[in-house]
Formats: sequence, structure tokens, C-alpha cells
Amino acid sequence: MILKFENEFNEPYVELKDFQEIKLRKQIKYVYENSPFYRKKFRQAGISPDDIQTIGDLEKVPFTTKDEIRESQKIQPPLGLHAAASLEDVIRVHSSSGTTGKPTYVGITRHDWDVWTEILARVLTTHGIGRDSRIVFAMGLSFFVGSSMKDGIERLGATFIPIGTGASERVVQSIQDFQADVLFCTPSYASYLAEYVRDHFHMEPKDLGIKIMSVGGEPGGGLPEVRRKIEQDWGCKVLEAMGNADMAPVLFSECPEQDGMHFIGSDFVICEIIDPKTGKTIPIADGVEGELVYTAIDRECCPLVRFRTRDLIRVKTGECKCGRKSFRIRCIGRTDDMLIVRGVNVFPSAIKDVVSSFRPQVTGEIRILLKQKPPLVHPPLPIQVEVEDGLTESEQSALKKEIESTLRSKLIFTSDVQLVPKGTLPRFEMKAKLVQEINV
Repeated sequence: MILKFENEFNEPYVELKDFQEIKLRKQIKYVYENSPFYRKKFRQAGISPDDIQTIGDLEKVPFTTKDEIRESQKIQPPLGLHAAASLEDVIRVHSSSGTTGKPTYVGITRHDWDVWTEILARVLTTHGIGRDSRIVFAMGLSFFVGSSMKDGIERLGATFIPIGTGASERVVQSIQDFQADVLFCTPSYASYLAEYVRDHFHMEPKDLGIKIMSVGGEPGGGLPEVRRKIEQDWGCKVLEAMGNADMAPVLFSECPEQDGMHFIGSDFVICEIIDPKTGKTIPIADGVEGELVYTAIDRECCPLVRFRTRDLIRVKTGECKCGRKSFRIRCIGRTDDMLIVRGVNVFPSAIKDVVSSFRPQVTGEIRILLKQKPPLVHPPLPIQVEVEDGLTESEQSALKKEIESTLRSKLIFTSDVQLVPKGTLPRFEMKAKLVQEINV
């Protein structure tokens, strides 16, 4: 059985919530009938598809976790017991990054591909990208789910220039040859590439003419100091996009107003926000903070229900100046990256943002050293901070104390800042690895 939603909801005045619930009921029935994983999960919870009629009823359904997906695929490889379509109907397979565990496979059918492509085209239009845009894509082009961005670019009609990672010279050369005005990459790579342009092409990155830098894969694009530095280097607007490999490549996209990432997939995915400690649902409202939970309502192959993303976000509501009315978010960090220092929750991305505020004395590159298994760590927290050349010994001593004092004041934990020379710490083309475990 293949789920079909096309051309079934043509009423232009149907309320979004009603529209979502029509699709939710159909999706839940489909999942129950076609996924052994969810049939068992529902029965163990003592519920049936008839019990899920509204968005509020989703609270009756247990969460789906990443570990469950891994176990599902271990029991029934390659796509798992949670998959609800046969491999014969799958036209493409992607994989999660596996940065916090074994990667998982994600299959998409022709219908799933069409849904994803529509969402990805919306990402671009939200950014302000059009048919005349020339886009250099400097992110992964293999199993990485973001590589499907090509489909959205091609649907929109913009020019897609796929370079991928590990080819910085080709990235720069392609920007010059095609007079590209958009660059897709991670925030870490944007910083690395700026240094590369200066060192190897002996020019300023802003002279390349990039107007829009679309960044994702890590929280850096939403960090004020990190964003400010990238925009200064490149003379462009940095716009964030965020998704989830197990649900859709991108579900949130920032407009040129830069006032948070708009939720752009409400007709395909239901978003919940929960308290990560209690699991209780928190109503979506301005200023709310919590963990994102996704439920697919238009998915055939891997239709996850109440999937815990581990992404911690802050909500912004109200109409944006661009005219869009969807709620917006900023990503605070991930619960599986979070460190707990004497009872205080500390996110590596927040540390990086504080350190970056000390430019031009620092490069903005950091590495957090852990001597025990996270998340519980004992203070002071060792942090390597790269400094620019030319600082005297006394200037470095003062800088160390000032960074430590600021981290304590803003993030409420004690650190041991270790200043290291420029070029000491590794650079990353994909997700930056800010934490290193030593002697664990």
C-alpha cells in the first residue's frame, strides 16, 4: 500500500489545524497498518489509530527516539521495522551524520521526494533566492541528506553548481567563473573558507560577490558574534536553515529580515515543543524554550511519529516584517551536546559565541577538553582558545582572565582558558567538533 495525499485537499479556506488533522488521521492509520514498529508501539501504549483524531491526541503516543530507530534497523536492516514502504518503492537512500552514534538510513519514495523538493524550494524563496540566482553548494553531496537541496534548487529554476566538500580551490574558482551570488555551507566552513581565500587567492572574501550565505548543519549561523564575523568577511547576509535527516532535510528557513527561522513545512510535518526533562508539551508561544518534536503527516517510507530531535530552540511569534505569519525559531543547542557543570547547563555553541566576542584578539576557534564522560563535567572546564598573532605575554594573561570572567558572568560556570597560537586548532568543512574527550 502506498499512501497518496495528492489532490485530496483543494478547499482554499480550510484552517491549517483542520488540514493538519485530516492528514494526521490518515497518516496514523497508514503507519499502524504498514509499520511493525509503530503497530507494536501503539499496542504497548494501549492505543489504536482511532484514538488519534486531533493534534492534542498526539500526547497519547510515546516518543520515538534515535536509539529506537537504530535498534529498529539492527533488527530489520537496512531501513528498519519503522519503515512503512517496501525497498522496491524507495528511489533514494540518505543517512544521518552519525556524529552522536551509528548513522541511520532514511529512505524516500517518489512521493516523499516530491514533498521534500517542495519544502526545499520554499527554503530558497524564504531566503530571497530566485531563478536568476547562481548557487555554489559546498556541503556534502553523498549520503548527507542536505545534498537533496539540489532538487529544490532545480525546481525553483536557479543555477545549481555542486562542488561538495574538500575542494576549496574549486569552490572559489566556481564562484569567480559563474559570478555566483549564493553559497551554501556550514558556518564553520564559511570561516575556514574566508581564511583560505586570503591565504591562497590573496584577496578579501567580500570581493567574490556573494550576496547570500545559507548556513546549516550546526548552530553557528544563529550565534550573533559568529554571524557578525562571517558577514564582515564576506560582505553578505548570513541566513540560517535547519532540518533533520530523519524527517526532512530542512524545515526552518530564515528570511532576509534575519529575525529567526520560519517554519515552512506545516502542511507536511506537525511540530511540538516539549520540556526535555519532563517530556510535557509546551504550547507554542513567544519566548518559549524547549525541544522540537516532529510528526510526519505526509510521508510514505519513514513516517516517524513524535520523533525527539534533541534540538533545543527558542520560539518567536508574531508577523515578521517579510509578511510571513509562521512561528520562528533560533536553535540554542542540542541536548546530546549539552554539558552540565555543577548543575549548570552549558552548550558548546554558547561558549564559542562568547569567545568570538573577543575578536580581533582571538580567531573565534575553540576546543573544549573533557577529562570525563559528558554530560557531567567537573569545573574548571578546560577550553583552548586560538589567539591572533602579535599579542604580548602580558596581553595574553589579561585576555585569559577576561575571557574566563566573561564566561563565568554570562554562562555561570568556571573555566580554565588555555590560549593557543593561531592555526593550532583544526578547521572543519562540515560540522565543527568543538568538544574533544581526553583520557576518558
